[in-house]
Amino acid sequence: MLAFAILIVIIAACLAAPWYAQNISQSDPFASNLDGSITLAGQPVDIMQSADTGFGVTPIGPTWTQKYFLGADDQGRDVAARILFGGRNSLLIAAGATLICLTLAGLIGIVAGFSGGFVDSILARILDILWAFPVYLLAISLSAVLISRGLKLGPVTIDSDSLLIPIAIIGIVYVPYVARPIRGQVLSLARSDFVLAAVCLGVPRARILWKDILPNVITTLIVFAPLMMALNMLTEAALSFLSIGVQPPAASWGTIILDGEGLLYTRPAVAIAPGLAIMLTVVALNFLGDGVREAFDPRAKIRVQK
Repeated sequence: MLAFAILIVIIAACLAAPWYAQNISQSDPFASNLDGSITLAGQPVDIMQSADTGFGVTPIGPTWTQKYFLGADDQGRDVAARILFGGRNSLLIAAGATLICLTLAGLIGIVAGFSGGFVDSILARILDILWAFPVYLLAISLSAVLISRGLKLGPVTIDSDSLLIPIAIIGIVYVPYVARPIRGQVLSLARSDFVLAAVCLGVPRARILWKDILPNVITTLIVFAPLMMALNMLTEAALSFLSIGVQPPAASWGTIILDGEGLLYTRPAVAIAPGLAIMLTVVALNFLGDGVREAFDPRAKIRVQK
């Protein structure tokens, strides 16, 4: 329950990003503000301040007030507001990629396991080929190509800066990792006593699939959901940190970490804050995944207790 409550708070905070930027920080998190200033303790303070070495400028650090709570980045933008806006995209990409992955993996696993024979052999070999590629190498390769060109599917054109591209890439690269267990489960169910009894009684295959196979598979997919979402969030952050994920002017937690890379020694909060947000969300998702697994699989709880 604690993990679920933490996730709700994170999601609610990210959804409130526009309200926070307009009413609390009163800043535009996507516009440069190199010449701006704010009032602290009744005194005007420049957002970009002279560096301690005397050369160049350094963004203001955390003020712990409503404006620039976590300081500014190298463009003078409010880091706290950008983290909330970036969280919206990170959560959206992770959730969208999870939905695509589980849908495709469920369909492929069910078709392969329930059909058997030639269909199963072909789909299993395709999954083996995708499995052979290191997942990050495949994701980076696809991202590098699609980010530079965009994607055109007949009359539909997806721009290179669209969030649909990282959603699709991350969702597809993890399909074999879910489809193979689903296929194995369907193969096991197809040979189970209650399914064989239904076949002997002349129950139509479509009804067996709908009544006996699908409910068990959906339960497994639900268990996979929070764990895959955590994995997808980490993958999105990695791609965005490499500049082949979310593209400017949009932001995500990964892009904000990249923005703070050059400020690690002077304003570490720029990179540390989104990193902590990712860590907290991923840990909460993993704990939620454990809770969901125990709820849907009582044997898992027994194994843990032993």
